[in-house]
Amino acid sequence: MTAPVVIFAVGNPSRGDDAIGPECCARLEQWLANEGLAERFELIEDFQLQIEHALDLQGRQLALFIDAGARTPGPFTFRRIAPATGAACTTHELPPEAVLQVYVQTEGEVPPPAFVLCIRGEDFELGEPISALAEGNLQSAFELLARLCCQPSLATWEDASLAIAV
Repeated sequence: MTAPVVIFAVGNPSRGDDAIGPECCARLEQWLANEGLAERFELIEDFQLQIEHALDLQGRQLALFIDAGARTPGPFTFRRIAPATGAACTTHELPPEAVLQVYVQTEGEVPPPAFVLCIRGEDFELGEPISALAEGNLQSAFELLARLCCQPSLATWEDASLAIAV
């Protein structure tokens, strides 16, 4: 059975604050297990998004992309996204919007509602740990993520995205 929500966590654990996505994924996996919610979510961790990730959207009710952003307003942004071929908003080449566009092109249908949680990072140097500032941003973002996972519905997530944007 396909989990209703797919969460993509993107980043390189050996590049300083680029490890935000994988670190968030690890914390979320443990939290979901502790809360008895793990079966409702599929977590996919990767260094960067690929066109093949469009296949992971099949049969989903919601999708979330988590990544670090070099110029993201702190501590994080959370917004709904739509299929597009535009420029990246994160530190990776293929933006989440492009994954949604690949889904439209390959499946011939509208993808599930999708959101981006982009957490501000400062230092992306190879071999560095997550910075103290990014750790604080990650903690703030994780509080929102936990609330979203307790109520994984389009209405709840849209309300959260609107509240963050204000």
